[in-house]
Amino acid sequence: MQLPYWRLSAFYFVYFAFVGAFTPYWTLYLQSLAFSAFQIAVLMSLFQVARIFAPSLWGWLADHLGHRVKIIQWLAVLSTVSYAGVFAGESYPWLFAVMLLLSFFWSASLPLIETVTLGHLGDQFDRYGHIRMWGSIGFILAVIGLGYLLDYFSIRIMLWFVFAMMLGVLIFSRNIPEPKIIPHHTDDSSIWTIMRQPEVLALLAACFMMAAAHGVYYTFYSIYLVDHGYTKGQVGWLWALGVICEILIFLWMPKLTKLFGLKRILVMSLFIAFVRFNLIGWAVDWWWIVLFAQILHAATFGSYHASAVALTHRYFKGKHQSKGQGLYTGVSYGMGGTFGGLVSGYAWESFGSSWTFGLSGAFALIGCVLFIWMTPKKI
Repeated sequence: MQLPYWRLSAFYFVYFAFVGAFTPYWTLYLQSLAFSAFQIAVLMSLFQVARIFAPSLWGWLADHLGHRVKIIQWLAVLSTVSYAGVFAGESYPWLFAVMLLLSFFWSASLPLIETVTLGHLGDQFDRYGHIRMWGSIGFILAVIGLGYLLDYFSIRIMLWFVFAMMLGVLIFSRNIPEPKIIPHHTDDSSIWTIMRQPEVLALLAACFMMAAAHGVYYTFYSIYLVDHGYTKGQVGWLWALGVICEILIFLWMPKLTKLFGLKRILVMSLFIAFVRFNLIGWAVDWWWIVLFAQILHAATFGSYHASAVALTHRYFKGKHQSKGQGLYTGVSYGMGGTFGGLVSGYAWESFGSSWTFGLSGAFALIGCVLFIWMTPKKI
C-alpha cells in the first residue's frame, strides 16, 4: 500500500493545532474564571490522569478488533461532543466533569495515530519526522494566531477556535486508511513479559520523569510569562519558537540517530531538560535567556519524543503495537504528567514559581540518571 502521506499529515496538522490553542491558553481562560492555581492544576491534570488508563484501554480494544482507524474516528466524534459542554457552564464542578469526559476520549487518539503511522511506514521510520512535523506546523500557526487574537478579543474566542480544530480532527480522521498488521513472533507473548525487560523498564522510568518535569511547563508557563510582563502575542511566539526548533529536530533525527543512537539521544534530551527548566525558573526577566530556553524545546520534546516513540516501537511489535504506544503514553504523559502537574500546583503556591521550575529540572535529571543506571547494555 502506498504511504498516505498527506492524509496522515493533515490529521497531525489539525490535531496539534488543537493542542496549540488549548495547551498554552486554556489556563488563561481558567484564570479568567478566578480559579486558584491549585484548581487550575487539578483541571489540567485531568488530561494526564486519563492518559494513565485510557490509551491502554483503547489500545487494547484496537489491537483486539484490528480496527485502529475506526476507533480513532469514534474517539473524534465522542471528543467533539464532550467538548461542546464548555459552552454550557463555567463553574468548577461543571468544567471538571466536561474536561474529565473529554480527556477520556481525546487522550487515546495520539498513541493510536502514532501506531497507524508507524504501521504505514514499516521499515521507513526515517520518514516519521516528515509526517509528524505537520503537527508541529499546525501547533505553530494556532499558537501564534490565537495569541494575537487574544491581545484584541475576549478569551472566550479561544473556545470557538478549539471547537473548530476538533471538527477538523473529526473530518480528517475519515480519510485515513487502515494499515496492515504484520505478524511478529511476540504476538503470543504477554505484554507483561515485554514490560519486564530491563531496557523497557528503563525507558518507562525515564519517560515518567520527563513528563513529570514538564508538568509546570504545560500548566503554568503562559501564566508565568504574562505575570512577568510578556504580552499574549509574545507568549504565542515563544511557544511557536520551541515548536519550530522541534520541527528541525524531526527532520534531522535520521542523521542524529545514525550518529549517536536512540539511547544516547534520550539521555542528552533529559539532561538538557534539567538545564532548560532551571533557566526558565531563574532567568525569566532576561528575554534572551527565555528565548534560548525555548530553543532547547528541540531536545526536551523533539528529540526526546522521537527517540521514545522509536524505542517503544522497537520493543512492542505486531499485535502489541497499539498497547505499547498506549503504555508509553499512560506511564509518561499519564502517570508522570499527573504527578508533575499536581506537584507543580502545590509547589507554585507553597514555594513560588522559580523553585517550582527548579524542581521540574530536578525531575528530568533524576530521569537521566535512572535511564543510565537501569539500562543493562552500554548507552
